Amino acid sequence: MFQHPGDSNISKFQVSEFILMGFPGIHTWQHWLSLPLALLYLLALTANILILIIINQEATLHQPMYFFLGVLAVVDMGLATTIMPKILAILWFSAKAISLPECFAQMYVIHCFVGMESGIFVCMAIDRYVAICKPLHYPAIITESFVVKATVLMALRNTLTTIPVPVLAAQRHYCSQNQIEHCLCSNLGVTSLSCDDRTINSIYQLLLAWTLMGSDVALIFLSYVLILHSVLKLNSAEAASKALSTCTSHLILILFFYTVVIVISITHNATMTFPLVPVLLNVLHNVIPPALNPMVYALKNKELREGLYKLLKLNIKGSSS
Repeated sequence: MFQHPGDSNISKFQVSEFILMGFPGIHTWQHWLSLPLALLYLLALTANILILIIINQEATLHQPMYFFLGVLAVVDMGLATTIMPKILAILWFSAKAISLPECFAQMYVIHCFVGMESGIFVCMAIDRYVAICKPLHYPAIITESFVVKATVLMALRNTLTTIPVPVLAAQRHYCSQNQIEHCLCSNLGVTSLSCDDRTINSIYQLLLAWTLMGSDVALIFLSYVLILHSVLKLNSAEAASKALSTCTSHLILILFFYTVVIVISITHNATMTFPLVPVLLNVLHNVIPPALNPMVYALKNKELREGLYKLLKLNIKGSSS
């Protein structure tokens, strides 16, 4: 019946906004990072838009593998756009304030897009597994309907399972500190400012990482083990090399994506000693893959390269006429 004095204080002094301080330890010269980050963001948008145009214009690229690549391009642009405008506003105009609803919304969208990217990597791994291990059944299994259903399933999975992340964060009481030593609203960074117990937030974050990312990594690993097993049984070294070459770009992106996720998780524990490391890795993880993904595919994929040359040639002809 009696309310604890601390409870009334918590409700009385609830903060109305958070202050994103930027990169910890380098506040005096962090604005110099705006140029490389802005260039990375511009590169990400340009490269992914080019990928989408090429896939749309080239009839030969209207295949499941390229449709998944198109979805990945949209996800990459969404992920980069969720964080980069605010980061650049912090670095250029010191626009560090962010309302609580806006912060929780950004937290939700980041989780959705990161989970969606992981899910699309799973779809692409399954696509390569069927193409290499069951080539005769590929047209019957990997249909346009399969691509649509797999994409919708991944979208539903990530939009629904990540809802508790901002909801639980919004239920915490932020009564004193409102300065976040980060450039974006990360779940652990925001909830660390709460005046009450945040155990449930940490548990759900861990559960989400293990169930979503863990299952995705397991499926991708299984797919490539089966692909490798199938390739090793091929008598021709040339056929084996050709089969593996279709997976190279996918593997490069997967290794980069999940390696950085693991490194961020490990370095988060070292926040007190080296606070800049996890923050910088977190930001780069959200902007480098969107810039890297289309370039790796364009460099490693002959059809995409030809489509790019054709597109650039058309543009040159159009401008010269």
